Amino acid sequence: MAKKTIVFVHGLWIHTSAWKPWMDFFNQQGYETINPAWPGDSLTVAECRANPQAIANRGVSEVVSSYTKAIESLSEPPIVIGHSFGGLITQVLLGKGIAAAGIAIDPAPIKGVWQLHFSALRASLPVLGNPFNFKKAVSLSLGQFTYGFANALPESEARELYDRWTIPAPARPLFQAALASIAGSETKVNTRNSQRGPLLITGGEKDHIAPAILGKASLKKYNPSVVSEFKLFEGRGHSLVLDHGWKQVAEYALAWLQKQGF
Repeated sequence: MAKKTIVFVHGLWIHTSAWKPWMDFFNQQGYETINPAWPGDSLTVAECRANPQAIANRGVSEVVSSYTKAIESLSEPPIVIGHSFGGLITQVLLGKGIAAAGIAIDPAPIKGVWQLHFSALRASLPVLGNPFNFKKAVSLSLGQFTYGFANALPESEARELYDRWTIPAPARPLFQAALASIAGSETKVNTRNSQRGPLLITGGEKDHIAPAILGKASLKKYNPSVVSEFKLFEGRGHSLVLDHGWKQVAEYALAWLQKQGF
């Protein structure tokens, strides 16, 4: 039986080309893979940095709509793997019933997850600290990236990842997630859908920007009649899909998919 296509979804501040090692890994296992860009993303990191206005003011609903169209172009529902805000989008797509399975790696919180964590608040302050950022694209400094993404890495590797993969990101999705408990439905997930595919949520023990407590809280929202699991990666930060240990996460994802019959 032919294996399903895997759709990779990147998050804020990381270019979609960072999924290339993952795509090669899963291609070698017999899967077809695609990594659609967010609306406004350019083909390269350099082009994104040179044209941040193209990325600005893109909200969650627009991003979800873009990935929905990509999925609808396929012959059957795919597996969706997303990191960070891509993990939130993965859950939205799975809840809509258009994905066969979902893996949300250190995801941003879905609507209804209110647990605040000091590190997440501090990591988000470069954006949320200025309400005028709402319609803008915001870049992270090396220090901000290191704290939010690469705090579990050596300084040299943090700089390498920063130089290689980071791009400006729209601030709008972060505001939408932060204000979801008050108003707005962009980050709402249909967690009660009993017809959806299986879901794996992961957390990094040392993740500052999306602490494991958020993923665990999201898991508790789901209908227990459908497979929903959580995996903690000890000693890992938010960069776990990018850094030298990415293959450990990819291999776990592969084993989990195979366990689910994919």
